[in-house]
Amino acid sequence: MERFFLYDDTVDTKTRFVSFVGKNERFDLAIVQTDRFYGKVLVLDLQSNRYAIIGSDDLQESGYIEHVYNLNEEDANELRSFLHEIVG
Repeated sequence: MERFFLYDDTVDTKTRFVSFVGKNERFDLAIVQTDRFYGKVLVLDLQSNRYAIIGSDDLQESGYIEHVYNLNEEDANELRSFLHEIVG
C-alpha cells in the first residue's frame, strides 16, 4: 500500500527542558518553540505524557490547562503562572 503524506517537513526548533516543584506537584516540561505554531509553543508534560500547543489566548481560557494536563485548579494555576512567563 502506498503511503499518502499530508505533510512531511523538517523544521528548526528551540527546545527548553525545565523542571520545577509547585506546592503539590512536580512539573517536568519540554517547551518547543518553532515558527510552525503561529507564535504558540508546544508544551509537553513529561510526567503525564500530555501535551498542548499553547498561546496566551489559551492561558486565558477558563479550565483549559486543568483539562489538557488533567490538573486540579491549584496545580493548574501554578503551571499557568509559569507558562505566562514563557508565552507572554
